[in-house]
Amino acid sequence: MKFVDAIVLAYASRSRDANTMPVICVDCRYIRPRPSGIGMHVRELVARLPNLAPKWSFLLLRNAEMDEPLSTAPNVKEQVMRQGANTPQSMWALPRLVDFEGVDLFHAPSNILPAGVPVPTVTTIHDIMWLTRPALCNAGFWGQIERRFYSHGLRRALRSSEAIIAVSNATRLDIERYHPAAAEKTTTILSGVSGSFRPAEIGQSGKADMDMLGLNYILVIGQNAPYKNHAGAIRAFAQVAVGHPDVQLVLVQRRGRRSRQLVQLIRSLNLSSRVHFVEPLDDENLVDLYAGAIALLHPSLYEGFGMPIAEAMACGCPVITSDVSAMPEVAGGAALLVNPEDAQSIAKALRDVLSDADLRNAMRKRGLDRAKQLCWDRCAEQHIEVYRRVIEIG
Repeated sequence: MKFVDAIVLAYASRSRDANTMPVICVDCRYIRPRPSGIGMHVRELVARLPNLAPKWSFLLLRNAEMDEPLSTAPNVKEQVMRQGANTPQSMWALPRLVDFEGVDLFHAPSNILPAGVPVPTVTTIHDIMWLTRPALCNAGFWGQIERRFYSHGLRRALRSSEAIIAVSNATRLDIERYHPAAAEKTTTILSGVSGSFRPAEIGQSGKADMDMLGLNYILVIGQNAPYKNHAGAIRAFAQVAVGHPDVQLVLVQRRGRRSRQLVQLIRSLNLSSRVHFVEPLDDENLVDLYAGAIALLHPSLYEGFGMPIAEAMACGCPVITSDVSAMPEVAGGAALLVNPEDAQSIAKALRDVLSDADLRNAMRKRGLDRAKQLCWDRCAEQHIEVYRRVIEIG
């Protein structure tokens, strides 16, 4: 008998005393010093879950890169782990790394479910691109290896999780189309937007010393993955750049090998003096960037949610985004929607926003109203209800 199978059978044979309070294990290893969308999502949850269920106990798996505790709540314990969240060790050996004795539920919040987890599981699925459109994630050689890894973990999540949380209805529908049997156990819980993101005057945070704050600029935020369509954003900007010589394009992204392709595109379009790259920033500096931008341009080809859309709206920054996937759902009628595969469609929206102050003001108001509906407190409460259903307590 395989090790993981033996562990599962051993735990399945035990029964929990109905009078004991549940123990919830949440994998928090995506919370790292380097910001990420999933890390922020988990961070906001663990800031609320222990207080929402004060009689429950929470075991948080903490990344060793984090020196400080993730929570000071009295019903929280933390296990520091050297292994990253989505690594081979975690995928196939998590029961050897974590003592699940006494744990009633494991929450995997980053798309994949590790093998052999011997307790009921909940998996948060942000998107299933690795199953349906892997070339949008990484079309290179390394992407072929990543596809096998993430597809394996995603299929296990769809097949074996007692409950699945989808971060948007768009993701839920993708799950149902790909794996119909998962439909009845999938719940949509929209992400929230952090209170850090709010209308502000430029420099109000006291931390902004970035040169681009003196520019008149369109903002693009996100990792330089194919699905983010940064090349499409640049091509569309090129169509409006001549008519608006004072407007710049600012891209916030980690510079890597794929960035060279964008630089070549920028040079070929004679935009080298008009396009600026900025490394990822903390929330306070992002607030300044949103506050100073004419608009956020987010023409992704696919999103499970699209956190920059929510952040920008919460800061009063007009949003131009795609008419596909989860983006119309997140924008909630507050954004201009474009065909992300049509540079002319994107360019028209840019021209409209650049030339119409009344339109920008109306978009700001609608965006602020929409952002108020994206609430982390409600999101955390809905997670507790999913946990409660899975462990069958009243």
